[in-house]
Amino acid sequence: MARLSIRIAFEGAEPFGPGKVRLLELIEKEGSIRAAASAMSMSYRHAWLLLQALEDTFGAPVIATSTGGSHGGGARLTELGGKLVQRYRSIEMHAARAAAAELDELSHAAARSVSEQRPGKKRDNPR
Repeated sequence: MARLSIRIAFEGAEPFGPGKVRLLELIEKEGSIRAAASAMSMSYRHAWLLLQALEDTFGAPVIATSTGGSHGGGARLTELGGKLVQRYRSIEMHAARAAAAELDELSHAAARSVSEQRPGKKRDNPR
């Protein structure tokens, strides 16, 4: 089955897409940048750079952090961070609904192509 992936491009800024949204969602779930990065098999530094890019794009913090202490600190989404996730998921849902018939047709075409291949027969490389 085909699925739609949305990447939003902004002039003069980095795109906003599924990876950054997933990072924000995992920070909210895990309460930690490090745990969210680990869940995505990503370095803490890379996660931090993605968060900084989001803050540069939107002009305000997307997460709030607290330092250690007896409860160990952590991170949570700011109001902006939460709204970014909600808006992105809304755009994604509306786009998927609008493209559902075309995605279904593509899925069927891909399935036919796979079923037409015979085991052991090499396909011509279209490149």
